[in-house]
Amino acid sequence: MCPPISDSDQEQLISKLDIFKIHGKDKRGFKILRIVAKNFPGRVLSVQVLKKYLEEKVYPRLARKPFSVLYLHTGVQRSENFLGISALRSVYDSIPVNVKDNLRTVYFLHPGLQARLFLATFGRFFFDGGLYGKLKYVNRVDYLWEHVRRNEVEIPEFVIDHDEDLEYRPMMDYGLESDHPRVYGAPAVDSPALSTYSTRCIT
Repeated sequence: MCPPISDSDQEQLISKLDIFKIHGKDKRGFKILRIVAKNFPGRVLSVQVLKKYLEEKVYPRLARKPFSVLYLHTGVQRSENFLGISALRSVYDSIPVNVKDNLRTVYFLHPGLQARLFLATFGRFFFDGGLYGKLKYVNRVDYLWEHVRRNEVEIPEFVIDHDEDLEYRPMMDYGLESDHPRVYGAPAVDSPALSTYSTRCIT
């Protein structure tokens, strides 16, 4: 068994995998926090390290002005990228009040059936009504440009590839067709940061 990853190494991993990035603006002029959920190393990351990283590196940049979140749900696997419901709630509860107040919209790209059902069932109870009411589902990248300035936000290639597959296999939107035949090449898979901690070390 491989030893646990140190807190400092976990923080470096979050940075190298480019999970959180503040860049670009939506069409209302609000800056955007982009979250690439597939890059999230849920199996090796502790909640406390994540909260500390957000408190030190992300929240200070969102505390003074309105902003929006672009959450890329593409390719997320619960076994790989999800910390758990209680951990997610802990992170949410730790967000400073002024940051919550500054949040205008959460653009949720490629939500999928399971995510929609979870949020429809538990979202109003799990999050406060203010956040739930700010969710905006976006099924395709092309629809995203109706809300976000196209040339200011970087969309990973694997997200574009998945979007193209959905055009030819629309039932994937509803969880009625497996997306396993195609392997989406997220940058995180080839990242030296992630390869340092091989699969055998986190199983």
